[in-house]
Amino acid sequence: MDKNPTRYNVQLYIYDLSRGMARSLSPIMLGKQLDGIWHTAIVAYGDEFFFGGEGISSCSPGGTMLGPPDTVVELGETEVSEEIFMDYLSSLGESTYRGDRYRLFEHNCNTFTNEVAQFLTGRSIPSYITDLPSEVLSTPFGQILRPILDSIHIAPPGGNVINGGRNM
Repeated sequence: MDKNPTRYNVQLYIYDLSRGMARSLSPIMLGKQLDGIWHTAIVAYGDEFFFGGEGISSCSPGGTMLGPPDTVVELGETEVSEEIFMDYLSSLGESTYRGDRYRLFEHNCNTFTNEVAQFLTGRSIPSYITDLPSEVLSTPFGQILRPILDSIHIAPPGGNVINGGRNM
């Protein structure tokens, strides 16, 4: 057995889809302060991986229409090889993370990155990101908007779908 296995850096890219508007509008609309509407992706093996309405996609880091991330969090390192990781993603893309399984509040990009982060590093993504849907839905305005927001499928343009398109 290799005494010094290859280790790969794992990062969490965090994007504010509201471009700062959530910070100023959320107190008025929701009655509570939200710092952003978060989209997240995992960066490992030289690529950025994310989940949206098209399934699991990848691109070069910062390569979607969202541009560079607002924040980068170092999640640690993994000994999982790229080949094993891609097999794992392919499996997720055929089942749990097919495009037609995307749900803005319950099963979204942040659910995906949290699961992948745990697989690669054993660490979760920050709770302020994973708790955002329940924070929004706990407000009267969030409940009013839910039917409209449930129909939204976020898929940042610029990625290559790995697997799991809507028609599978």
